[in-house]
Amino acid sequence: MEKKYDVVCMGMALVDSIIKGFDPKPVSASGFRAESDTLSVGGEAVNEAMAAAKLGLKTGVLCTLGADSAGDMVVGALEKCGADTRLIVRSEEHPTPVTTMFVNADGTRKSITNSSHRYNFHPEQYAERFKDTRAVIMGSLFRAPFDDPEVVYSVVKAAKAAGALVIADTKMPNFRFLKLDDIAAALPLVDCITPNEDEAKYYSGETEPERMADVFLGFGVKSVIVKLGAKGCYYKDAERAIMLPACRIDAVDATGAGDNFVAGFVAELLRGADRETALRFANACGAICTTAVGAGTALKSREQVIEFLQ
Repeated sequence: MEKKYDVVCMGMALVDSIIKGFDPKPVSASGFRAESDTLSVGGEAVNEAMAAAKLGLKTGVLCTLGADSAGDMVVGALEKCGADTRLIVRSEEHPTPVTTMFVNADGTRKSITNSSHRYNFHPEQYAERFKDTRAVIMGSLFRAPFDDPEVVYSVVKAAKAAGALVIADTKMPNFRFLKLDDIAAALPLVDCITPNEDEAKYYSGETEPERMADVFLGFGVKSVIVKLGAKGCYYKDAERAIMLPACRIDAVDATGAGDNFVAGFVAELLRGADRETALRFANACGAICTTAVGAGTALKSREQVIEFLQ
């Protein structure tokens, strides 16, 4: 029986205020200047869903948004990309989170979060939705809603019971601090975990990609991708290890590059690609993302990625 979705993306959904070229020298008692300040939808669930939909996947989004204009902005952006927004929960109680992002000249960035990022959303209550998808992406592992070990375990258990591929994209903690030991029961049910280099260092306690990956594999995760930014990516499972360089590109803004990478990897896996081919495609998706301000701006289609690779 054909599934309703190829992938359901879960995790944070928000609006980013992206400040580029911030000058810390005040121009008045309370005023500062910046090159630009752009509003863009964001959050791992949103970034990955937008990218997956653009790449041709039947994509659902399971997250929560406030019943406010920021939430309307997120829904509108998702629908414009072709993502199905009917799984989104709108709340009168909790506002849509807004994040301030400071982007440096080399595309790297720092972010400021606030209490609205600590919403009480329980995706495990919607586990029946997992029966309709080939894959799920947990886009915010270690952040709300996936900073509760019971929620993490319930979601991955339900997804695996439904036969779905489980991808866990990690984040650095911001309010609740968990370690791998805290979610040890869930990790053997994860098909692939995809930390960036800083996250992999933080959770593994190691500094080399191979040793980082070994720590995650030691907890029972089936495979690991360490996203290394400008250095590329490192993949390891029980049978193989693959190191790929990054695509050469002039980066403007790295916001969402890792999310676009994950969406690209899952998209090609679901199309039957081998791991290395999927990783090369994912690298290209992440690189393309960095060529414009905002996580969902630059990537347009699978054909664009193929042309870029050629």
